[in-house]
Amino acid sequence: MNFKVFLKNKECTVHIEKGEIISFQKDDKEYIHQKGNKGWRNSDDEMFPVIGPTSKNNFRVHTKNGDAILDQHGLLRELEYSLVSSDENSAKFIKKYKKNTLINNSKFPKKSTEENLSWPFDFSFEKNFTLENDVLNIEFIINSDEGMPFMLGYHPAFMLSNTGNETLISNAKEITLADVYKAGSNAFPVLNADKIILKNIDRNDLEITTKGFHNFMLWTEVDNMLCIEPITQYTSYTNQKFSEENMSISKGENSFSVTIKVI
Repeated sequence: MNFKVFLKNKECTVHIEKGEIISFQKDDKEYIHQKGNKGWRNSDDEMFPVIGPTSKNNFRVHTKNGDAILDQHGLLRELEYSLVSSDENSAKFIKKYKKNTLINNSKFPKKSTEENLSWPFDFSFEKNFTLENDVLNIEFIINSDEGMPFMLGYHPAFMLSNTGNETLISNAKEITLADVYKAGSNAFPVLNADKIILKNIDRNDLEITTKGFHNFMLWTEVDNMLCIEPITQYTSYTNQKFSEENMSISKGENSFSVTIKVI
């Protein structure tokens, strides 16, 4: 279903479609990468229950309930959100998955050898938005079997000036777009950090703070957009095997949040 939700107050407007942020504006300035522009076909997405290229592990993830077949960044993105509720300042969406259900892999056959994906655990995944003044808060709530292994990443894309001159600040260090380009498809890691500031050229700066993630990775191949991605684990530069030994373990219910503030 094509759920379109608009959040609005005196400060900002937010447009959400099928659980995906496609616009966040303040003073008629857009902060979210627009679909159709060069760089990436989406504007935000989630990576769950794994992050990274599972092809290096033959698309298998080892768990106590057996091997799962997952493509890059998991299978959550192949499921559709249902709208639970919404009003002028908030919206709640949910995805549900029944263990071992086969899900069509949209990367097959052009970009993957795996036609179907599966995961040997039940879970529900909530994505809740709240707009207050010039702050957008996004909360993720995962309900699952206790002991389920997982990784979680959030993958929003932000609009840039197309000059290549934006910088970022985290842990008192400056990061340039040139640094991000050099990392390529691995994405640039910003580890042990819960806050990052995007220093914009032609609009206000953005402050992104998180709870529960503790890391970011940065990715772009163009000057007009940048993905600033909170992640629980960083896998690209490592020889990490995709097994629950290298993943977070569910408490039954786990919550994470990302706050985007125009400053």
